[in-house]
Amino acid sequence: VIIFLCLFFSKHANTDTLANIEDDEFYIGDINAPITIIEYASLSCSHCADFHLNTLPDLIESYVDSGKAKIVFRDFPFNYPALLGSMVLRCVPLDVRFDYATALYKLQSKWVLRENSKSIKELYKIMQSGGMTKEQFNECLGNKELENRILQGIINAQEEFEIKSTPSFIINGTLLEGNKPIKDFRQIIDKILSEE
Repeated sequence: VIIFLCLFFSKHANTDTLANIEDDEFYIGDINAPITIIEYASLSCSHCADFHLNTLPDLIESYVDSGKAKIVFRDFPFNYPALLGSMVLRCVPLDVRFDYATALYKLQSKWVLRENSKSIKELYKIMQSGGMTKEQFNECLGNKELENRILQGIINAQEEFEIKSTPSFIINGTLLEGNKPIKDFRQIIDKILSEE
């Protein structure tokens, strides 16, 4: 279903470069940091969860906290549960979105399920514990414009950066594919910083 919808929406692809960070994007760090790391991830992807829970804290400590890098989180859902997760994350305020994303990755096995109705039920339990009402949850998942925006984002990422797998990272224009250890990030980032 997602692939079909992606093909349908490809006619309306955005011509602006995806390297530009939009005002309403989900990112952490200083917007003027010299390094921009754009992560394309699927909330149902175990490698994405591993990166978010184990490698990302080191990246934040080494580069984000020092003002050297900002990390932009973009949705690249591979299946229906991941699309649902991306949608509900977009319905929480930006200042708590990181905490919600971390919770969804930590609890991945509880809500990423084969049966869509069970995924929705379990996802609601997680979002409810953070204060989202049933009405807000249903309204969010019923938002077709939001769903289309996420699906269009997949197409745009495939067209401009040739993203095929998650997690994938664009570091100041350099593509790094897969859940890499922190040293791989350091090599690319430190090289860019040394050339500044």
